[in-house]
Amino acid sequence: MKKSLIYFILFSGVFVTLTFLSYLLVQQDLRMSANDPQIQLAEDDARALSLGAVPASVVSRGKSINISESLAPFVIVYDNKGLALESEAKLHNSIPIPPKGVFDYTRTNGEDRITWQPEDGVRMATVITRWQSGNSSGFVLAGRSIREVENRAQNLLRITLVVTLWLVGLSLILAIVLPK
Repeated sequence: MKKSLIYFILFSGVFVTLTFLSYLLVQQDLRMSANDPQIQLAEDDARALSLGAVPASVVSRGKSINISESLAPFVIVYDNKGLALESEAKLHNSIPIPPKGVFDYTRTNGEDRITWQPEDGVRMATVITRWQSGNSSGFVLAGRSIREVENRAQNLLRITLVVTLWLVGLSLILAIVLPK
């Protein structure tokens, strides 16, 4: 009986650890890949602005994306003080502005990649890139909702829990069969 308990604890520990690590790796891959379109948008637009383009030329005029409802990627151009110059994004008919610390970090490091939650239920994968052209400088923020990524992560968690329970059951069977 004591040997069976040791086997059960050992197998369960190994299986639970492996399923947790697998979940963590896949969940992080899902979340990090949610930045991919924004990286391209932010870098391309910052490069264009640095080469002398005007903010209105990198932001789609007339396009208004309600970020509390849409999954569409969006771009916002801010000046060096963090004031919005042009935006495709709206939240309650206003241009959303990330916390000042985001601009401070980006000013120092050139880029920042964050999950931004301007209000409950609105979570964005955002990439903020610095641009500078002559006496003008500022930031390009590209973002999009991570609602679908979070739904996938929730489904992944459910599957992981089912697999974990199944493996703990297998551990019990192995603990009963092996000691003999």
